[in-house]
Amino acid sequence: MTFTTSASGAARLVARRAVGQSLEAPFYTSEEFFALDIEAVFAKHWLFVAAEAELPEPGDYVTVALGPYSVIVVRDDDDRVRAFHNVCRHRGARLLHEERGSVGNIVCGYHQWTYGVDGALRHAPSQPPGLDPACFGLRTVRVRTVGGLVFICLAEEPPADFDEVAARIEPYLAPHRLAGAKVAAQTDLVEHGNWKLTMENNRECYHCGGHPELQGCYFPTYGYEEQDITPVLRPAYERFLRAEAEAHRTYASLGLPYATIEELDTRATGFRIQREPLDLAGESFTPDGTAASRRLLADFPTARLGRLALHTQPNAWFHFMADHAVTFAAIPLGADRTLVRTTWLVHADAVEGVDYDLDTMTKVWKATNDQDAVLVARAQQGVSSPAYLPGPYAPAEEQVEQFVHWYVARLRAHLEGQL
Repeated sequence: MTFTTSASGAARLVARRAVGQSLEAPFYTSEEFFALDIEAVFAKHWLFVAAEAELPEPGDYVTVALGPYSVIVVRDDDDRVRAFHNVCRHRGARLLHEERGSVGNIVCGYHQWTYGVDGALRHAPSQPPGLDPACFGLRTVRVRTVGGLVFICLAEEPPADFDEVAARIEPYLAPHRLAGAKVAAQTDLVEHGNWKLTMENNRECYHCGGHPELQGCYFPTYGYEEQDITPVLRPAYERFLRAEAEAHRTYASLGLPYATIEELDTRATGFRIQREPLDLAGESFTPDGTAASRRLLADFPTARLGRLALHTQPNAWFHFMADHAVTFAAIPLGADRTLVRTTWLVHADAVEGVDYDLDTMTKVWKATNDQDAVLVARAQQGVSSPAYLPGPYAPAEEQVEQFVHWYVARLRAHLEGQL
């Protein structure tokens, strides 16, 4: 069943959202809410769309589809990352049709209007002499690189707090030297669920019993508050505390920032960042916790650095280890479909089959992604039932509540701005 929602109905649903509970069905199922999400969230906020490593050379590009928008992200001849609307300035034809590639110039296949990778109009056949090329360059999209990660914002007036957020997270990212990394692997997985269900699922480990590969990398007490540690879990918790103390000493000796910063629902550009130990060998997300690549991302004296975890609203999460990094982007495709793009990054000189085994590197997150896709699809089926009613979040789902609170606040601000 598909629920429909008018604009006034959407405003009522936003206004009556109960704190601490999941959203009402139309938020997840209606085409009207999907259009509102694109307009109020994805067209107005900073979005992670790629790693710089996906654009290693001038002319390399990726395209990003966000509802009715299509954006070209490209490295120009001066080695700068730029972003443009994927729309010809002649009669509006789509310019680039592939998800990624490399170009010398951007040429419209309709009437051969030609643009440089700086967006400037270079050639417009059979136009009158008075045509001013400077007036017909590609329309720009705001783009920022932060520690090797590429963010775009479609809004004419993007959230003003991004500079502050970038300044706070860049010192955490810089030691991993992501801008000089290369892509080891990338997968695209379509989850048959609303993008908010994808993000809610990612923001909690209440369900992590369904992720045996991932759960092995975390301490058995991951997600527990100290007061909730049972006698059975106490030995594992003491082991975690020892690992945490050791990790903090290592981070301090290497000058790696590790304090948790959590501002997920208190600003327009919500984020959370934390460096913490992993279980097993403590080096990486692999079946035994050992480093997946012998060639580390940077000149770290040890691979036992656990993980640096970053989450940015509305659509991304990241894990950075000593040996490799993994980025995740959730891109809404429809009210009930979401693209999850996962990218594994390694040192530019790391050689597959010599420095790393790709199956070992990707095993944990490929399995986890597949398991999550099943869970999200089941959630979508459930919220689509007339019998569905919002349910309460558990204490372990605090970050889910923070995501939903952030989301509802952004919708409310957008709707109030239209009055």
